[in-house]
Amino acid sequence: MKSIITLLIVTLLATLGAYSQSSFYDFKLPTIDGDTLNFADLKNKKVMIVNVASKCGLTPQYEQLQALHEKYGSYNFIIIGFPANNFMNQEPGTDEEIKTFCTLNYGVTFIMMSKISVKGDDMHPLYQWLTQKELNKFEDSQVKWNFQKYLIDEKGNINKIIAPRTKPEDPIITNWIMNKSSHL
Repeated sequence: MKSIITLLIVTLLATLGAYSQSSFYDFKLPTIDGDTLNFADLKNKKVMIVNVASKCGLTPQYEQLQALHEKYGSYNFIIIGFPANNFMNQEPGTDEEIKTFCTLNYGVTFIMMSKISVKGDDMHPLYQWLTQKELNKFEDSQVKWNFQKYLIDEKGNINKIIAPRTKPEDPIITNWIMNKSSHL
């Protein structure tokens, strides 16, 4: 009985810890290289968060994401890729294997994070924040597939959620980066 109570307390504390981030800037997460990215360092920058996978029909978007990074990086725009294996086992590799794949095949130099889960019971706290209006104050959403994009403004607020099949160079995204009005 004592072990059950201990387990319940540990589970409750873990759950509360997962929701302790009330702001986008509260997160500190491991990069694919093993460093830590402190999201507070992203203040005053526009950020695209995208869940990525190496064995998906949308994987060629890596090339477009890299081109977007190169073209708009000087405009205080950052891309952060989160490898995730939530859709049909399309990202089965280790961080090292994923990094090698992205570098060799697509020349990726934008920020890549350590592999996480973007849905389900083991959803990472960042994706809980991204997908729950109660936490992000924007809207509820679901990660529908690999390469779904979340656009975060310079104040750490979600501005847009972009469908996986929408290509990174779509005017909805480039206009947002450049502060131009766009049709949704």
